[in-house]
Amino acid sequence: QVQLVESGGGLVQPGGSLRLSCAASGFTFSTYAMSWYRQAPGKERELVARLTSVGYSTNYADSVKGRFTISRDNAKNTVDLQMNSLKPEDTAVYSCNAERRGFLTYNYWGQGTQVTVSS
Repeated sequence: QVQLVESGGGLVQPGGSLRLSCAASGFTFSTYAMSWYRQAPGKERELVARLTSVGYSTNYADSVKGRFTISRDNAKNTVDLQMNSLKPEDTAVYSCNAERRGFLTYNYWGQGTQVTVSS
């Protein structure tokens, strides 16, 4: 059974930091690109950061470049998102995504964790 379980969300003041973690199970983690998405109330879901399975290439939303860092540990089947210099506009539900494209495409989602940036 595939599972993606996020943790680490919460309430933080502007300028603060949080580290989100996603624990994966039920699939071959090392062969999947891993991403973090977020969705704020009334807005569409957007890609925050993506880390490929080969070459470990990354891409980030322009709004988080220089502040957020995505990383993965294939031995532990986890993907983290370090978020620094948080802003109120970073408030959203953050979800972990696993994707493998090929002859067949596999795409899995976690349930999400709330991040609120407020004073």
